[in-house]
Amino acid sequence: MASTNDLKNGMVLKLEGGQLWSVVEFQHVKPGKGPAFVRTKLKNVLSGKVVDKTFNAGVKVETANVDKRDMQFSYMDGDYFVFMDMDTYDQLHIDRKVVGDAANFLIEGFTALVAQNEGQVLYVELPAAVELTIAETEPGVQGDRSTGGTKPATLETGHQIQVPLFITTGEKIKVDTRDSSYLGRVNS
Repeated sequence: MASTNDLKNGMVLKLEGGQLWSVVEFQHVKPGKGPAFVRTKLKNVLSGKVVDKTFNAGVKVETANVDKRDMQFSYMDGDYFVFMDMDTYDQLHIDRKVVGDAANFLIEGFTALVAQNEGQVLYVELPAAVELTIAETEPGVQGDRSTGGTKPATLETGHQIQVPLFITTGEKIKVDTRDSSYLGRVNS
């Protein structure tokens, strides 16, 4: 248990029937008239839904213990991604639904942050950018065009993104994992 006066960004609270909410931002407000309160923006850990919630100052809220560990992606087992804890070498099977969009960028050997609460995997978080190889793309043709000159390319994971015309098959590029955007070439 913690007081609303002790809230910090990133803290995970257990509210409303055991749901887990992460504190995105908070603000202590002391109006000239009336009691103080804490205005928060909370994000549901499982669904990603963001809500605004106001607490009276000093109210007790239940905190959740979230264990975040770096784990290495090992292989696919049906609809499950198998991750290995690098400290204990324990393997953890994580459902495709929990991995979500991170699946578009996972290849064997990648390290990701895996968050758990009471044995339940909450989410898998990748670094902001990863380096991947272009598995297939058409040759870029210079010509008249009205756009900035991009073409589709398939990454080694099978995920398709837009890249500049000068990128060729087999090149290693840096990709933003948040929006699948091209960030640049990787110099070997």
